[in-house]
Amino acid sequence: MTERRYSDDEVSEIFAAATEGARGSAVQRRSDEGLTLADLQQIGAQVGLAPDTVAQAALALELRPQSASQSFLGLPIGVESSITLNRWMTDEEWENLVGELRSVFRAKGKVGVSGAFREWSNGNLRALLEPAENGHRLHLSTLKGSVRPLMGFGAALVGTATVVAAILVFSGHLDVGALIGISMLAASGLGLIATSALRLKGWARRRAEQLEAIATRAALPPGTRRLGPPPSNG
Repeated sequence: MTERRYSDDEVSEIFAAATEGARGSAVQRRSDEGLTLADLQQIGAQVGLAPDTVAQAALALELRPQSASQSFLGLPIGVESSITLNRWMTDEEWENLVGELRSVFRAKGKVGVSGAFREWSNGNLRALLEPAENGHRLHLSTLKGSVRPLMGFGAALVGTATVVAAILVFSGHLDVGALIGISMLAASGLGLIATSALRLKGWARRRAEQLEAIATRAALPPGTRRLGPPPSNG
């Protein structure tokens, strides 16, 4: 069997994970044919990385979760991360996963069991462990439930301002005072929409990183040292 070789981009990802972002000149070695795991471990040793640390980072690259998002008015309001473990998660692993979810998201949540399915949920934040062909599949998802009514209210303010302006124009009663009031109403609605959109993008990016990191760690074999802490909840 041909030994797995890693491209330059994959090498950068592996060493970024193994060193938590630190990169030395030895790590920047390039090869048109790619590098094997043994090559990576040899390079890692030059910058003080243990072979097991490099091997785990390479394994995490192979276990990359599948990500998806849910949109509203073109903005991401929900993110998902799913990964097939290719093994059966033990009770202890599941308990550790629930503990990690509670710690990362600062939420106790509720644990439920339905046949072969296990679930942890806290509002719109959910972790589902379900049987797959060769083991369990882990599905993590979250939804920003407050964004639709908030942006809907902003849109309603803009719509109301538009209707009122049209009525006053056709009736010939649009004066400076009315125009100022209509402008303030429309500006409030647009400001609410813009502020929600900016916050939503940052929230979605942070949550996607958190869910992907948790899913990747859950897929690592039992007893493997985990790579770094999960992104903070802030």
